[in-house]
Amino acid sequence: MIKYALVCAVGHEFEGWFGSSSDYDDQSGRGLVDCPVCGVAEVRKQIMAPAVAGTKRRSSPDIAPQMREMMMQAQAAVRSHVEENFDYVGDTFAREARAIHEGRSEERGIYGEASPKEVTALIEDGVRVAPLPPAPPKKEELN
Repeated sequence: MIKYALVCAVGHEFEGWFGSSSDYDDQSGRGLVDCPVCGVAEVRKQIMAPAVAGTKRRSSPDIAPQMREMMMQAQAAVRSHVEENFDYVGDTFAREARAIHEGRSEERGIYGEASPKEVTALIEDGVRVAPLPPAPPKKEELN
């Protein structure tokens, strides 16, 4: 496995794991590598130092289960707040967000769906958008 530091055209930095360098090239060439923050498929590798095995043990342990649970609860609370207090605009999100930004629609919190291309265009035009945290899995979907 190989880990790459990646950055999207909008500037979001993230990591990706691939079986080999050619796996990255193949997936990227087919448009399968996209930004987990905004969905933009224009992604490139960043310069990074190679990992060299040493004798020191890793100083930071994996995230404790309690911390993971706290993070999941915080994400659920954010999603719940948005769903209870913002207007759902469905697939007209990009159009409505732009209208609010330009002053053609009343200032208010909205949420809905937009394609990665629409999100990229909004961000490039200075419209502030953020992905909604995913809905927590239903208990019957957990293993």
